[in-house]
Amino acid sequence: MNVRVLRTELKRSLAPWAGVVALVTASTLLYLISEPWSETTTAWTGQWTSMALWTRTPLFYLWPLAIGLGALQGLRDHRSKISDLLTSTPRPTWHRAATLAGTTAFTLVAAFVSLILVGAVQVFAHARYTHLGWLPISLVGVLALVAATVLGMGAARALPSVLTPPALAMGTFVFTAVLARTETAAAPGATGAEPNRLVLLSPAVEKVPNALVTLSAPVHLGQTIWMLGVASTGFALLVAATPHTRLLALAPVLAGAALALLVLPADPRRVFVVDEAAARPVCDGSVCVSRAQRARLAGLAGPGKEALRLLHGALGGRAPETVRENTAMLPDGAKPQWSRTTVLFDFDDGMLAAAEGEEVTRALIAQGMVPGCSPVGWNTFGGDQFAQTVAAGWVLGDLEPLPGTGSAALNRDVIARVRPVWEELMALPRAQQLARINAMHAAALSCEGDAFEVLKGGPSQ
Repeated sequence: MNVRVLRTELKRSLAPWAGVVALVTASTLLYLISEPWSETTTAWTGQWTSMALWTRTPLFYLWPLAIGLGALQGLRDHRSKISDLLTSTPRPTWHRAATLAGTTAFTLVAAFVSLILVGAVQVFAHARYTHLGWLPISLVGVLALVAATVLGMGAARALPSVLTPPALAMGTFVFTAVLARTETAAAPGATGAEPNRLVLLSPAVEKVPNALVTLSAPVHLGQTIWMLGVASTGFALLVAATPHTRLLALAPVLAGAALALLVLPADPRRVFVVDEAAARPVCDGSVCVSRAQRARLAGLAGPGKEALRLLHGALGGRAPETVRENTAMLPDGAKPQWSRTTVLFDFDDGMLAAAEGEEVTRALIAQGMVPGCSPVGWNTFGGDQFAQTVAAGWVLGDLEPLPGTGSAALNRDVIARVRPVWEELMALPRAQQLARINAMHAAALSCEGDAFEVLKGGPSQ
């Protein structure tokens, strides 16, 4: 298709509007709706992989939209009532079909690529970890839009009805949205909703667990096979002229689905994998962060070393020796796993994310003393935060609210709740204080028992 034909089709078809709708709605979703893609370390403008993953989230409706618009374009000859006349021209049917399909696919892909470029410019300005591992994620998204457009056109040629475009769009939307989740017992995590292989036939990405993970190679391969099957069937339907050849045209999509389901991972925990290069530690002495977050190391090294010094003074030989970003990936609902020798932290933890200046040291001390035992992916507030407040106050010699607790009123409530426990602890002889703190620390690290109850003198398990 040369430039002149492309320009003509852009003037005389709905293709430009398809691109405009795709770009405007996707940009609105990412910019104006407050979701995980707009904040935290997984913000879509924070890291390359996160950007590529989040820009595939709008595909949950762009993919059905591409099929519906493709079907609408496919009805053009039927609407003009000159199909019989066109069959008498020397120009091959596939040539005219490819021209129209290519124009619509071009505008949708241009909108999708524009969205990626907007995100890429912002990531390039902020992120110091640059790599090309995000490209397969975006390329599969591009292929999905092209395949959907061609399939929609082919289906409309085979079933030339005004109901075909909305039926295809709604059917695809049901597939991507309603069937997008299924309950899975992913031991050792709690029973929850996780994607299965059938859901991975949708190109939309629903979540980004953290900034250090990426889609696994089997996901890329399986989705590529599936999209090539979809595109092949769409094109075959465009050129098929008889019921028999139209039936044969379904073979690629069926074969693609079968092969893809063999390749796609059956275990939800193999959908996302840790990007080992991004998670590689970068250290300043005893304080380490992941390579993806190395820009934040300079601001963390000083408070981290100060926290280790204070912890050593308080706990002696039981104190942790290093501070390190937690790069382990556990399934949602799993019990956290902590280390006695290392203060493991997460930049997305609300306490650390809200800390500024000296508060960073207090936050790291609290995390080192009571890492928290809420199941992975859950947000709770209670005993762990109370124990952290008292423990950090014991190390620093003053009782202050922890950063990120919430409003001033909530901070006052927390301090009022824990002050009797802190005063009782401070009134004990030093040896008894240390014994109670050590028991609390052991309970917190093992997540066996309630750390706050242990701190109050209750039994440890």
